[in-house]
Amino acid sequence: MTLEEKLEHLKNLSMEEARTEGNHIIDDYRTALEKVLADHKVDARKQSVIRVKTETVNTKQRTNQTLVKAQLELKRDLNKLQQQLKEKIFDEVRGLLKTYMTTDDYDKYLVEKIKQGLRFAGNDPIVFYVNPTDESKIPTLKKETSGDIHISDRDFIGGVRGVIEHRNILIDNSFLNLIGNEFEKFMFGGGGIGSS
Repeated sequence: MTLEEKLEHLKNLSMEEARTEGNHIIDDYRTALEKVLADHKVDARKQSVIRVKTETVNTKQRTNQTLVKAQLELKRDLNKLQQQLKEKIFDEVRGLLKTYMTTDDYDKYLVEKIKQGLRFAGNDPIVFYVNPTDESKIPTLKKETSGDIHISDRDFIGGVRGVIEHRNILIDNSFLNLIGNEFEKFMFGGGGIGSS
């Protein structure tokens, strides 16, 4: 074998060995890249699942917040409407009381409330006050009850108030007080929202 042939042979062997080693390096690099890609896919899937869960929780929270806000708005509107209806009802009650105050039954009511006050006071002096609109009824009320009856300096719609001064007692059978108490206690029922 000539020197040239030997060099050619050595060159071929070196090339073959370099190709084999290069292929081996490329295969190792490919395997490493495939492992990195597989790990990346697993991480990406995990992050995707976490992102979906987080977005699901956030969406539920936003939905709940929107629902709570809508419920509060609905309740506020309902309370406002109930308050308007309540005021309308009591306006009608005041109108009915004005009509009632023109009847004989109202006069009997005043007499009865004054007599009840007298019984409650016993031997203690009691002063009764009627609404300014009932000034014309005072002579009849005094005649039927023998009570000490005066005109109030305040409008309390109707009814009567009694004062036992030395015991610091106010007997308040004024319509203003009675309507006020009923207005405060009044609630809508019927099984709807907010009913007891």
